[in-house]
Order: sequence, then structure tokens, then C-alpha cells
Amino acid sequence: MGALARLGASLADWSERWFPDAYVFAAIAVVIVAVAAMLMGRTPMQVGIDFGKSFWGMIPFTMQMAFVVIGGYVVAVAPPVKKLVIKLAAFPQSPKVAVAYVAFVAMIASLLSWGFSLIFAGILTREVSKRVPGIDYRAMGAAAYLGLGSIWALGLSSSAALLMATKASIPPALYKISGTIPMDETLFTWQNLVMIIVLVVLSVWICYVSCPTADKAKTAEMVGIRYAEEKEDEIGKAQTPGEYLEYSPILTIIIVLLGFAFLWNTFSTKGFLAAMDLNVYNFMFLIAGMLLHWTPKSFLKAAGKSVPMTGGVLLQFPLYAGIFGVLMGSGLCDLLAEFFVSISTADTLPVVIGIYSAVLGLFLPSGGGKWVVEAPYMLQAANELHVHLGWMVQVYNAAEALPNFINPFWMLPLLGLTGVKARDLAGYSVLQLIFHTPVVLIMLYVLGKTLTYIPPIMQ
Repeated sequence: MGALARLGASLADWSERWFPDAYVFAAIAVVIVAVAAMLMGRTPMQVGIDFGKSFWGMIPFTMQMAFVVIGGYVVAVAPPVKKLVIKLAAFPQSPKVAVAYVAFVAMIASLLSWGFSLIFAGILTREVSKRVPGIDYRAMGAAAYLGLGSIWALGLSSSAALLMATKASIPPALYKISGTIPMDETLFTWQNLVMIIVLVVLSVWICYVSCPTADKAKTAEMVGIRYAEEKEDEIGKAQTPGEYLEYSPILTIIIVLLGFAFLWNTFSTKGFLAAMDLNVYNFMFLIAGMLLHWTPKSFLKAAGKSVPMTGGVLLQFPLYAGIFGVLMGSGLCDLLAEFFVSISTADTLPVVIGIYSAVLGLFLPSGGGKWVVEAPYMLQAANELHVHLGWMVQVYNAAEALPNFINPFWMLPLLGLTGVKARDLAGYSVLQLIFHTPVVLIMLYVLGKTLTYIPPIMQ
């Protein structure tokens, strides 16, 4: 374990020194795709036109993903949720159990929302660390991050699955390849449930057996991290007549009732699986956030703190849309699809795509944006080899989570809450990655054989 932890720390140190910001990776990808398109015969002017015409093509999806972050954060920091965290923090009594417990809670929370999971697990980490002495802060931080490094994309905030179930968000060129893919063919399959259970059990077991005992742990106090008792955010009272409605729940109650009416009608009319798409998902979280915060003042204060976390999404997703345009306009999409078909069979395509997507995820750390780049040639290859399209979405989801174990981009909200650095988590994250990678690839192959190809659904 010591050698693996040292290796992980060395990798994290190297990445912090040599890896640029995630935006730079996206910009580099634009350059690589543009050069490849020109090598295929496109002129610089044509490449520029392809890039520019598609640049704003993902604005609805970009806003939807930004609201995944906002909604998850707003719910996680709501006063009733904070009280729940304090109660949950009282259960573990020893360091090993505490680390395994935080890992389990973080992963279960990530099935609801990866944005919610990061904040919720970060707050839980602080509370548990105050109550259980002798916890290794590196093991605890890595456990809190497991929601995003393990199964988040197999849950309800899966960017790829929600996008493919939302016709209005699918780029037209991609829609011609795949049509819509309902969630009962992606997230709500027994194959996906098997992957979730296996990975949760595996992750919790690794956390438990690898956590140092209290006498060998490197605690937060040893490195100067102290989690003091935090005062409840003071919302205050209205000071002027104009502020009255900001501090009153009247408007919240009316909006929440309207929201419940819409959701009741949507689910009762269409059914849960057919109705669940990105818009409905985000709507539920925002309505829940309003209700949990009770007053507009509290809700707006939480939302304001969440907005800076959306910066990467807002700036990078247009670049991914531009890449998509160049891929489609240059014929690179067809070329990549032909390549994957040539080296794969119907049985091996999920494994090949899984490996490719995991490696690419080191350089394009964005579940939703990267899917739009990969989906055209992945799904085209699946059509040609008659591989279940919904399973290809889940192949992407399972593989996409793997590079998150060592990519510091998604750690930022958690790092801010816990006071640790990316290098502190890397040793235990790399350990998880070593075990997860073969298990994920085996499941992609075995479970993929249980599914039958269904032609694209055009609505």
C-alpha cells in the first residue's frame, strides 16, 4: 500500500507541475482536430466555418449542465440537509469504518447528482473528522471523492444518458445516427444495476482495508487542517418593506406548488422513465432547493455561491461543440467509426471503446462535452456492428468515471471544503483506479453480451 500511495503522490505532483488547466486541454483538442481535418483535405477556411457554425450549437445543453452543478450545490447546503449530515456523522466510531462509511454515502449521493455528492460528502467529511479521532485525512478525502470517481455516471446525473433521452438537446447530426435513447435502455437496466452494486462493494472494501489505523494515520491536525464548528449562516430579517418578500416563504410556497403540479402531471402522463430528461431532472433539483431553503434570500445566497463552479462548463462546452462541427464536416467521424469497426467485433466493441474513452478522459475531463465529441463515431460503429446503443452509452459512462480518479479538475469543490490538495488524494485514488479498471472492462464485455441490438428510435 505504501508503494502505491507513493506512486499516486508522485503522479499528482507531476500532474500539478505539468498539466495545464482543463480549458487548455480542450483548446489543444480543438487544434488537434482542426489539423487532422486539414490533413484530410479541408481548407483552413472550411475548418473555421465548421468550427464557428457549431460553436453555439450546444448552448441549451451547456446551460443544462451548469444547472446540474447549481441544483446539486443548492440542495447540499440547505439547512435541513446540513442537519441530516450532522446526524449521519454520528454513526462511525473507528477510522476504518468512518472512511468506508463516507465512501458509501458519497457514492449513493452521486447516484442522485454528482454536484450534490461532492458538496454533501465534503460537509460529511468535516463532521466525521471532528468526531472520530485518528482518521487519515488523505484516505478520508479520497473516500469523499469516490462518488465522482466511481459510479456517478451510472446514476441520474449522467450527462450522456440524460442528453440522449432529451431530443431537443441532441445535435441534429448526432440524432440522425442514434435517434433518442430512452433511459430504460441506459440507466434503468439490470445490467447497470449490477455495475453499480459491484463497484460500490469494491470501492468500500478498498477504503476499509487500505485505511491506516489510528496509530499510523496522518491526520488533518498533523498538517494544520482544523475543522472548527461553523455557525449557521445568518439570513437575518427584513429591514425595509422592499425586503419583506425576500425573507418570506410566500413566493417559495407558490412556486414550489406550481412545480409539484407540473411534475405530478409529467410523471403521471408519461411515466417516470419516459419523462426523465435533463430539463425535468434540473427542475426537480431547483424546486427541491427552493423548498429546503424556504426563503428566497437563503436560496439566492446558496445559488450565488454555486455559480463560480460552473465557469469550466460555460467556457469549455462551446469548444466541444466546435470540435463536434469539425468532426462532422471533415469526415473524421466516419473515419473513426470505420477504424473502430475494423478492430472490433460486436462482442469486443464495448471494451475497445471503454479503453479509448477512459484514456481520452484524461485530456478532456468533461462527461457531457466529451460525450458529444465521441458519440457520433461510437454510435455509428455500434450501428454497423449491431451493438445495443443504450449499452454503448453505459460503456461510455462506466469508462468516463475512471480517469476522474486521478484528474484534479473535478476535485476542486471538494478540495475547497476539506482543505486538502489534489496530491493528498492521489495515492488512494490511484489504488482505486488499479482495481476498478479491470473490473469495469470485464463487466462491459460480459454484460454487453446479454443485450440485443435495437435500431435507432426516431421521434
